[in-house]
Amino acid sequence: MARRPGLSVRFKLTLSYAGFLMIAGILLLAAVWVFLLRYVPDRAMLINPDDRLRGVFPVRSALLDVFAPRAAAVLAFLLVFGLVGGWILAGRMLAPLTRITDATGMVAKGALSHRIRLPGRRDEFRELADAFDTMLVRLEDHVAEQRRFAANASHELRTPLAVSQALLDVARKDPEQDLSKVIDRLYAVNARAIDLTEALLVLSRADQRTFVRETVDLSLLAEEAIETLLPLAERRGVGIETAGGIAPAFGSPALLLQLTTNLVHNAIVHNLPSGGRVWLSTEVNSGYGVLTVENRGGKLSARSVSTLTEPFQRATERVRNDHAGVGLGLAIVRRITEVHDGSLTIAARAEGGLRITVRLPLPPARSPKDSDR
Repeated sequence: MARRPGLSVRFKLTLSYAGFLMIAGILLLAAVWVFLLRYVPDRAMLINPDDRLRGVFPVRSALLDVFAPRAAAVLAFLLVFGLVGGWILAGRMLAPLTRITDATGMVAKGALSHRIRLPGRRDEFRELADAFDTMLVRLEDHVAEQRRFAANASHELRTPLAVSQALLDVARKDPEQDLSKVIDRLYAVNARAIDLTEALLVLSRADQRTFVRETVDLSLLAEEAIETLLPLAERRGVGIETAGGIAPAFGSPALLLQLTTNLVHNAIVHNLPSGGRVWLSTEVNSGYGVLTVENRGGKLSARSVSTLTEPFQRATERVRNDHAGVGLGLAIVRRITEVHDGSLTIAARAEGGLRITVRLPLPPARSPKDSDR
């Protein structure tokens, strides 16, 4: 935004300090005149020699002639003193703001690792500097995550494209090859690329926070997700059990359904080859709507569990099979939970598999006026 040049804050503060000092001086001189000089007689007086007063008693006009130049000199001194002292004092007071401004300029040039680290006891400037440093830490982490995500997404998208090109090259060089098999493989590769693109769009939509919040029931979302993924569970021989009751939450129905579907899909795909089980439960606990999904599976280390919500991170190589997803399922779950001000907990089960718990805030309490509408 283009702005016309104006006076600096330091200069304005200097003028303010000097102005207040001048006003204080004028008020002091006025007080001297009102409470002292007005009692001086305005004409000559005869003094009795027997009185203790000696010399000439001054008259008001003569005293004013002497007082006025001295008062003007005092006001001139106060003006110079106020300007010089105010300039120095304003500079010292605004020094922290200068450091914050310099840091802002460095950040604008891309130096996100720079920190102000303003020393001293807490005041308004230091609170601003600490808040700015905290913002830079989060911004640096977010930018690093976005760069890592972009690099991983580029790699993941390049893979199906490269496979498609290789299949087309083979088909072109070998006209006698069975085209139906090539088409089937191309279809599978293209479907994977579409799934990845849709997952990226979901993440982008969640990051923008442009959704409308409303009251939803996590138990109903769980039923809808199970109904959608039941054919997949039956083909893989995985049983699904549900428990709990109504669990209200406040957010986007579409995004929360995506979250629930991703959790159920992840639990089905990353399960035992046979006899696998998935458990879903919903409840209200400590002011939150809670959705818990557990599954059987291989035993996972704490280190591998901690990376599961990173984009394109997979716990095992089994994810390369069909319906395995694109490595964004739990990353999407984490981001949707964050934008709904909830919490996500992932823990390895001692028997093998995972236990994933999502806690989402309850809908805000409605006022009596709202309930009457």
